[in-house]
Amino acid sequence: MNGSVVLDTVDLHILRVLQNDARTTYRDLAAEVGVAPSTCLDRVARLRRTGIILGNRLRIDPAKLGRGLEALLLVQVRPHRRELIGPFVERIRALPESRALFHLTGPDDYLVHVAVSDPADLQRLVLDEFTSQREVARVETRLIFQQWECGPLLPPTAPAHMSVE
Repeated sequence: MNGSVVLDTVDLHILRVLQNDARTTYRDLAAEVGVAPSTCLDRVARLRRTGIILGNRLRIDPAKLGRGLEALLLVQVRPHRRELIGPFVERIRALPESRALFHLTGPDDYLVHVAVSDPADLQRLVLDEFTSQREVARVETRLIFQQWECGPLLPPTAPAHMSVE
């Protein structure tokens, strides 16, 4: 995002509401934040245009799709070189089991959130898609017992007017 964007309390309220329910109608959103629907539409359009709002996502229950076992895989890639990283990242992102991929600092290079059907499917995924790759030096698996959504993401401080670079 180039330049700065001034966020006031109305913008922050819009962001809070939409992060809790992105399907909120503009009419309901306008009523909630206390502005006219046309003003609300203009503000949301500005938040999209400036790159603060990146899109809308659909949340799906993996268990209801037959992927009830979720895990975090800590992956170490050796050698950690750019020419290996690009293809590795694209291969992992293309896996239907992959939910999220993070490039890390520290002893592990990647954290991969996966959803599989059962322990045998997780073992197959680790052996066939990760450790079978020459550049993958190590994979540690952590099962996810439960997860929670957290509150809406807002700037570190929420003054009446805020400039976001």
